[in-house]
Formats: sequence, structure tokens, C-alpha cells
Amino acid sequence: MSEPYDTDPRRSGASWARHPHDAAPDAYTDPSDAPADPPRAGRRRADRGAEPQGRAPEPAEPKKDYGRAGRNVPLSIAVGVGLLAVILTPLFFAKQFFVLILVAAAGLGVWEMARAVRGSGANPPLLPLLGGSVAMMGLAWYAGVDALSIGLLITVLATMVWRMGDGPAGYQRDIGAAALIMVYVPFLLGFAAPLTTPADGQWRIVATLAAVVLSDTGGFVAGVLFGRHPMAPVISPKKSWEGFGGSVVAAGAGSAAILWALLDVAPWWGAVFGVVIAVAAVLGDLAESLLKRDLGIKDMSNILPGHGGIMDRLDSIVFAVPVAYLLLSVLAPTP
Repeated sequence: MSEPYDTDPRRSGASWARHPHDAAPDAYTDPSDAPADPPRAGRRRADRGAEPQGRAPEPAEPKKDYGRAGRNVPLSIAVGVGLLAVILTPLFFAKQFFVLILVAAAGLGVWEMARAVRGSGANPPLLPLLGGSVAMMGLAWYAGVDALSIGLLITVLATMVWRMGDGPAGYQRDIGAAALIMVYVPFLLGFAAPLTTPADGQWRIVATLAAVVLSDTGGFVAGVLFGRHPMAPVISPKKSWEGFGGSVVAAGAGSAAILWALLDVAPWWGAVFGVVIAVAAVLGDLAESLLKRDLGIKDMSNILPGHGGIMDRLDSIVFAVPVAYLLLSVLAPTP
């Protein structure tokens, strides 16, 4: 996800030196002392491709400065609206197909993570991880959280067996990376399945996503306007405590109204839900920032213009979804 709590605005610019010929004095004061012109053909070859005398080189296009936002906000909003439409359309009009959205998100996330960790020397086998993520989403959708946990265990064991074929070199490193990927992406994201399957599941997903969006938006605005004190300077220098406060306030206030309207939850419990989701979302954002800093990358990929990769959008959500599932099981239990 973006770095919404900006305390270190980007600056860009460029300077260009004068062309060397501009500063050179005229070596010949008497025309009679000047050497004769070279032959025409030789002169054409010598001058071919050379810059005209007295002209400065074309300046390089300066890097775009998006100000304290640090990103192309209109493009980010447009892509975000498109993603929201992709999520909400099956959720409200063909909920049985929402599992396909989860499968696609988990598969892309696993691919991005496996690709990213290769920069550290790890090489987890991609095929069993992709197959396991599909199986885990299906198990979570049709059989619930217990089946999701069993799917995680089977996937890790299958990956261990699969990796034996490549020999002992780097085995522990590769299996450790594979286990991290499977817990971080399909296991945490898999809680969205039992959150969706009840009769009012679409509203549970909407309430959860709304809390995350409110947290992100409130943190972004508060960080840009008031951010002064870094929250985690080693992990994410642009996040500030003021931005975190904006996240908590926006998610708490918004969720109080949303849960009351959608799920008939008392406003004070809705506010608690929003605050806890905001904390989980910020922790998820920091966790991915820590991973990316350790791997030496800025984004997990570039498949989403203005956002980076799918995991750059899911970083807050994967932490928020399990928390939302647990909280709503208590605040709005299903029959």
C-alpha cells in the first residue's frame, strides 16, 4: 500500500552544464591565421552526428514531482475505483463467484511474493504454492476456517516434498520462504471466505473494506497535513503518528455509522471495530514495508498503475480480514 503518512516530501529537479563550446574562446583573431577548411567529404564525416556549435544539449526530462502525496493520486483513485467495481459486482450480483476473486487475488499475491524473495537468494517452488493457494481458497469457501488451516498444512508439506527434487542446497531457506508466503497471502486472505458466505456476508465484506479505506484515507490526509513525528523511522520513514491518529479517528467514526446501518451493531461497538481494524491495517502496511525494505524493493510488482502490485493493495487487507472475521463473529453472530 502507499505510504500515506508522509513526513519527507519528494523533491526533484535537474541542472544542466553549459555546452563546452559555449565557454571556449575564439582561438583565431586573424582570419589569415586560421587553418584551411578540411575537405568537404572529410568534414561531412567529422560533423556527422555532432551537435551544432553554441547549442546547449537537450535537458533531460525532470522526474515528476507528486508533492507530499508521493504518488499520482488521480491515477491511483481511478485504478482503486476499478478494483472496487471488480470486487463488488460479484459480491452483490453473483456471490457464488466471489470465490474466483479470492482465488485470483491469492494467486497473484503468491506469484508476486515468490518473485520478490528470489532477490534474497530464496527460490520457493511456485507450482505447489499456486496449487495450494487455489485449494485453500476453495476449502475456506466451502468448509470454513478449520479446512483453511488443514489446507495450509497440506500445502507446506507438499512443497517440502516437491523441493526435495532440487537437492539439499538452500532447502531450509526455500521452505522457510514458501511457508512465509503461504501464511502471509492465502491463509490470511482466506478468512474473507467465511466472512462472505453468511446471508449478510456482502455487508460484512463492505464494512471491513470501508474500515480499511477510511483508515488509509484518514491516515493519508492527516499525514500530509499534519505529519511531523515519524512513527516507524527504520521501517517506513514517511509514516507519522499524526497519520496514525487520522487512521484511527476516521475508521472509528465511519465504522460506528456503517456497522449500525448495515449490521445493526451498536455505534460504540462499531467504533471499537473501526479502531481495531485501523490498527490491524496499519500493522499490515508496516509488515509489508518491512519485507520490501529487507528485500530492497519499492513495490511487489507494477501490474496496478499508480499502486504497484496486488500485494501493495492487499497489505492492509490481509491483516484486517482475520480480525474482522473474529470481531464480527462476536458483534454480529450469524444464526
